[in-house]
Amino acid sequence: MPEAVLRTERLTKHFGGLAAVSEVSLEFFTDQIHAVIGPNGAGKTTLTNLLSGDLASTSGHIYLDGEDIAGMRADRISQRGVGRSYQKTNIFLPFTAFENCRLAAQSRLPSSMSFIRSALGYREVSQEAMRVLREVGLEHRAGETAAMLSHGEQRQLEIAMTLATRPRILLLDEPLAGMGGEESTRMVELLQKLKPAHAMLLVEHDMDAVFALADRLTVMVNGCVLESGAPEQIRGSAAVQEAYLGTEEVAA
Repeated sequence: MPEAVLRTERLTKHFGGLAAVSEVSLEFFTDQIHAVIGPNGAGKTTLTNLLSGDLASTSGHIYLDGEDIAGMRADRISQRGVGRSYQKTNIFLPFTAFENCRLAAQSRLPSSMSFIRSALGYREVSQEAMRVLREVGLEHRAGETAAMLSHGEQRQLEIAMTLATRPRILLLDEPLAGMGGEESTRMVELLQKLKPAHAMLLVEHDMDAVFALADRLTVMVNGCVLESGAPEQIRGSAAVQEAYLGTEEVAA
């Protein structure tokens, strides 16, 4: 059995008296898409924010390659190989697709905060920006400003920017949100393409996409893990059925 790239141990986050995430223990492996689903308020985004360092945990552990990163700043966690996308697309709209990816790639240079040398002088950074645009299928849009891209293309661009940071695990918060059928199909194909080289946490409300993509499913309710297992196990779980008012299909 391979070692988990990232795992949590009794991870907990309190907001006052509310436990938004309560003693969650999960594992994430390369070449596996681990989907986390549940109703609004279940703790899915809070969990993602804890893993990325956008929130500090109240207690528990987050191990990345065996190192406990709980409490580290988000930039240090990112530097160690954790990349994420957000519910609301997080890109620079006035910049071109290429410039967005170049900025992300430049963040990995030891001299990333040096403002004397022109960014265009870093040939390896420009090459990396074009590489990730090709990987997500946007190389033909490299010179377009991000504001001119469709919603689906903007989501692809955000993933390209994440890939430019060379992550080992991708934390994807609703990457298909707001997409039509054709755009959703392209995103599903992209995530399947990226899976062999990355561990992935997928938070998503599109259940067709979840069951098409997920190797493992975790259902959260009220900050706790209700059940975790293979998609077939979750689909047929009596506990999950009861939690979702007896519906035949799991809803997020």
